[in-house]
Amino acid sequence: MLDLIKKILGDTSGEKIKEDNDVQGFNMALCVLLLEAAHVDGECSDEENEHVILTLTTKCGVPREEIDEFIASGDRKRKDSVDLFQFTRYMNTNFTRDEKIEVMEAVWRIIHIDGHLEAHEDHFAHKLANLLRLTHKQLIDAKIRARQQLTA
Repeated sequence: MLDLIKKILGDTSGEKIKEDNDVQGFNMALCVLLLEAAHVDGECSDEENEHVILTLTTKCGVPREEIDEFIASGDRKRKDSVDLFQFTRYMNTNFTRDEKIEVMEAVWRIIHIDGHLEAHEDHFAHKLANLLRLTHKQLIDAKIRARQQLTA
């Protein structure tokens, strides 16, 4: 058993596995948060769904042929979880402030894709920013950049 532990600890190929797991974990956490943003108003429009797909394929590199299964898995995780804490905790532990701000921008794009902001969507964004340990200024700056990206 001790030899096995030494082998694992001394094996640098484990770094690649950890790196892959971080990417996969981040992508799934992002998927769940985007889906929650898309469903926060009680429905997920085709436009919101397409934006979730676009974000996951272009920003995260999820292969297009795997996206439907990936989103279905994320949606199951979203529905099965009591809250968002496990996903935001993962991001807080493993990712930088700038990466978390990019998550907020993606969430704001989903929220604003239909052209209007409802109170419960705004509440969700504020709650998420708090869970991601972002300041109010970072939240608002992300909101402004997201709006600019949608109109560009």
